[in-house]
Amino acid sequence: MSLMGPHRVLDLTLEDGFLCGKILADMGCDVIKVEPPGGDPGRGRGPFYHDLPDPEMSLYWWAFNTNKRSITLGLETSDGREILRKLVSSADFIIESFAPGYLEGLGLGYQALSALNPRLIMTCITPFGQTGPYAGYKATDLTGMAMGGIMYASGDEDRPPVRISYPQAWSHAALQACVGTMNAHYHRESTGEGQQVDASMQLAVMWTQMNITVTWDMNRVNTKRGGAVKTFSMRRDGQAVDIPVRYTWECKDGYVNFVVLGHKTGARVNRALTEWMNGEGIGLELKGFQWEKLGFFPDDPDTNAMIEKPIAEFFRRHTVLELYRGAIERRIWLAPIGTPSATMENEQLKARDFWREVEHPELGENILYPGWPIKQSESPVGPPRRAPRIGEHNEEIYMGELGLNQVELGMLRAAKVI
Repeated sequence: MSLMGPHRVLDLTLEDGFLCGKILADMGCDVIKVEPPGGDPGRGRGPFYHDLPDPEMSLYWWAFNTNKRSITLGLETSDGREILRKLVSSADFIIESFAPGYLEGLGLGYQALSALNPRLIMTCITPFGQTGPYAGYKATDLTGMAMGGIMYASGDEDRPPVRISYPQAWSHAALQACVGTMNAHYHRESTGEGQQVDASMQLAVMWTQMNITVTWDMNRVNTKRGGAVKTFSMRRDGQAVDIPVRYTWECKDGYVNFVVLGHKTGARVNRALTEWMNGEGIGLELKGFQWEKLGFFPDDPDTNAMIEKPIAEFFRRHTVLELYRGAIERRIWLAPIGTPSATMENEQLKARDFWREVEHPELGENILYPGWPIKQSESPVGPPRRAPRIGEHNEEIYMGELGLNQVELGMLRAAKVI
């Protein structure tokens, strides 16, 4: 039995909130994706399977809507609103990502719906939250990255800030919305009370900054962009000092991640790497080097150049796999930077059965999907089901659960309610 059991979720999110419902569905909730008649606009987002621009072929839709069911319903029609109210009476959660005030304007806000179902948890995902001077502002994923602060430290030092990728900001917002939903669920299990959960994309992105905010809190200096070489700003004798630290190194067929550290923290690792290099006649000038005398991050430019030059030469002579296996043998803190194809073939992911085949009967084939990242001994997550087609479960839910007949369903369809 899943942790979440048969709890029902009405997923009214637009494409910016799909992930929240997906996680709940993967956990075992019965997630009903409520789409407007004709299909959710998110179905138009590419890339598309075999480059076919079809709303049923969106890989974006497939990725973020596995394990859900789909109904079509026009919320701006009076009949559509009445049907939603009937669904709310038996729902445990609603998740939505409309602009603040939109559902209230339709008579479907939290206060109105909780009057029908006091145990209801309603989770709202918006760019800046339901309150504050920015609450009514619209925003893209790029806006969230920028105003969440993460772009300041992303990119190369000789050009303006860049985003990480897409749709990272909205994905973080949807993930934090799911966490908030689970917190509200725990509260409801203890008290019987439902509540509204207010998730902000801006705040979710701010939580991703980790050492950036800590560096400011401790040293009152900002972490700067550096690309492969990250610049750390430290305070020394009351002055801000920029220390370049290389993270990314080129090798024979790709890139690896490695950081040269000083003090006792990095001395053992650096000696192990130096011995490996010396065995191939590289970096002999580092033999016997006193690594403990360096700062945590080596900060002398001449010393850095002397250290980095032979290491860079050594890495360029080897493949990613050679460096990775050699690093494991010698307990060196080095990690391969995986390409998509390398990640697909990663032996650890295969051993954990991460990649799962999902049947697409309408295509007559199975397609490989990423699976659930967590193993649960008592409530294992089952194999994923493909994302639903437009209104695929209309009859199942409207007739089988709400008791409508074929004639009524046809009338609703003709009136563009479903």
